[in-house]
Amino acid sequence: MDQGTNQNVNQGTNAAPVNDKGGFLWGLLGCCVPIAGLILFLVWKDQKPKTAKAAGIGALVSVIIGVVYYIIMIALGIGFASMGM
Repeated sequence: MDQGTNQNVNQGTNAAPVNDKGGFLWGLLGCCVPIAGLILFLVWKDQKPKTAKAAGIGALVSVIIGVVYYIIMIALGIGFASMGM
């Protein structure tokens, strides 16, 4: 390799470190707005894996809570309807 090629290779490895601490607030945002959590997860999964995981888990928790809520409401509705209320 010549000197010019060596410099190009080294420049790619001297990139600034990415601040990736995860973060409760990103998870909370993902929980409150699940589509935002999903988008952030997909965008950041390679650059900021901890933050992406927090946002993705927040979105997943929100969706699971919503599904459980609807299942309970349907069960209660069917139960009340069968009792004649």
